[in-house]
Amino acid sequence: MKKIYPFLILIFLTGIMQAQDRPQPKPGNAPVVNIKKPQTFVLANGMKVLVVENHKLPRVSYTLTLDNAPFTEGNKKGVDELTSSLIGNGTKKTTKEAFNEEIDFYGANINFTSQGAYASSLSKYSGRVLELLAEGALQPNFTQTEFDKEKAKLLEGLKADEKSVPAISNRVVDVLAFGKNHPVGEYLSEETVKNVTLADVQNNYNTYFVPENAYLVIIGDVKFKEAKTAVEKLFSGWKKQTAPKNTYPTPVNVSSLQIDFVDVPNAVQSEISLVNTVNLRMNDPDFFPAVIANQILGGDFNSYLNMNLREQHAWTYGASSSIGSGKYVTKFKASSAVRNTVTDSAVVQFVKEIKRIRTERVDPEVLRNVKAGYIGRFVMQVEKPQAVARYALNIETEKLPADFYEKYIQTINNVTADDIYRVANKYFLLDNMRIVIVGKGSDVISGLEKLQIPIHYFDKYGNPVEKPATKKEAPKDISAKTVFENYINAIGGEKAVTAVKTLYMNGTTTVPQAPNPLTFISKLDSKGKMMVSLSMGTMNLMKQVVNEKGAYVEQQGQRKNLEGEDLAEMKANAAPFEELQLVKRTDLKVEGIEPINGNDAYVIKDGKTKYYYDVKSGLKTAESKVREQGGKSVEQITNFNDYKEVKGVKVPFNLVQNVGFELDIKMSDIKINEGVSEKDFL
Repeated sequence: MKKIYPFLILIFLTGIMQAQDRPQPKPGNAPVVNIKKPQTFVLANGMKVLVVENHKLPRVSYTLTLDNAPFTEGNKKGVDELTSSLIGNGTKKTTKEAFNEEIDFYGANINFTSQGAYASSLSKYSGRVLELLAEGALQPNFTQTEFDKEKAKLLEGLKADEKSVPAISNRVVDVLAFGKNHPVGEYLSEETVKNVTLADVQNNYNTYFVPENAYLVIIGDVKFKEAKTAVEKLFSGWKKQTAPKNTYPTPVNVSSLQIDFVDVPNAVQSEISLVNTVNLRMNDPDFFPAVIANQILGGDFNSYLNMNLREQHAWTYGASSSIGSGKYVTKFKASSAVRNTVTDSAVVQFVKEIKRIRTERVDPEVLRNVKAGYIGRFVMQVEKPQAVARYALNIETEKLPADFYEKYIQTINNVTADDIYRVANKYFLLDNMRIVIVGKGSDVISGLEKLQIPIHYFDKYGNPVEKPATKKEAPKDISAKTVFENYINAIGGEKAVTAVKTLYMNGTTTVPQAPNPLTFISKLDSKGKMMVSLSMGTMNLMKQVVNEKGAYVEQQGQRKNLEGEDLAEMKANAAPFEELQLVKRTDLKVEGIEPINGNDAYVIKDGKTKYYYDVKSGLKTAESKVREQGGKSVEQITNFNDYKEVKGVKVPFNLVQNVGFELDIKMSDIKINEGVSEKDFL
């Protein structure tokens, strides 16, 4: 079973990333910003309304926000997410179909969550759109049918994330930083989602969707008096009620720098996150210095971290940092995904750059440029209705001075190099920081141990575990020939497998920055011909072909004929089941047994390629290849999942390939000995 040739994806991805990360021109002098103050009123039930009239364009936006304190969901984690999914799926007065049709008719936009709602439309329809927002938010119709649909979607999404290294990293970072009994540290699991019932969703809505901490922000071509009348009519019936005041443990940072490692044997990249919790409110004098300090460290393309790890060392597509702020405990986080082989080196550079901003005064020109860029982005946002709504809301919920945003530019310009030094030492807590690494233990642990930083080991849910065993010897009676034969037998036997003359596969996947899912098609025959393509709608993005004359790759109309090693590799890929040829070789050996995807697998190496076959089932679980890219050796791995029988032969209906991110291809149709013709290989 073959994978998509990774060269294609890399070409496509590199183009996207380069466009994404290209440094932007430095902004000029920022203009004076005047943000109009809202007119306000409060309903008897406690809901506060803020109206900002702006008659430049005939549009109105409504933002309803419930500023409730975070809460834990316990063994029913997922109830709030399901509540969000169900609100807006019809009301007690209007069916889901009729509700959506009317929104489409007006050309409006409307969305609901468990924490509020948003709507926008032309001003001539704004009255009716507000009626629909109120109806959807206050009279949701939670049905068993819709609940079952949304629950199934959520469970399917969890399965997709099960082996995702970035998803595992995000989960473990929050579990370790905040604790499992904290709202941020809680995580979804199949078990907790299955515990949720329709009654739980209804109870969650009744408990937390209340007006006590509700804010409705209205921005645009609307008159205050008319808006006030409409809101009073639609929302005064919302019963006065308070949300529970929940308490939870305060997160505590570690007492010294440590590495927290999670072993994911199928990882070809290490997700590195340096994290500590912080208390930073927007009304704190440290807020703007901390924001600018973060921009210098990892918030901009030209930041310390990105210039080091991406530009200087070429270890990653990007390295960044972020710092949270607000009424509740948040976190500082610096992160990147790097090749396994440079994981320990990347950790050294992360520590180096954080030490740098904590010990060296920032260069005046760097500080000037960072502040100018930040101000420029702020100025670009102030005319957008959603930004104005957010600013108005922040002033209320974060208890900010009324002129906070009028003085925004001045306050940023007042940040000094001494301020950066001070807040870097206050919030970037290198001596109390976790270095959370999710990666392939057999490749990276030995290098990490040389750093002389204490290492603690955890599973993919943040539970402490023993140091993982990375590799075992295979039994002496197990040969490569035995492994290949076991695989052929496992998928259907030699007779059935040799009867496969052609193999057709059709599936879908997504890639970063692509607006729509991509269609994946693979066609192979037993005579050494192959065609693999990726397309978006009717547009063919990439194509690879192997035929009697040679091989070529084509990207958006640009064709390149392959030669040398690339040609040989493509030809080697052009077979439905390469094991039929591999089993005849006498030069291959079983290198050992390694854990991958949660199970032990025999490892067979053939040059720069490694094959992994499950010890128990005999099925091929993964295939890795070392490629040269930009003068560096890069390992790419393809995982084979969800085997199903087609005409007596088992084939994987899910391919997951790591090409700098996880390319998850789900097959919708696989055909054997049909759907393939000679013209496919021209």
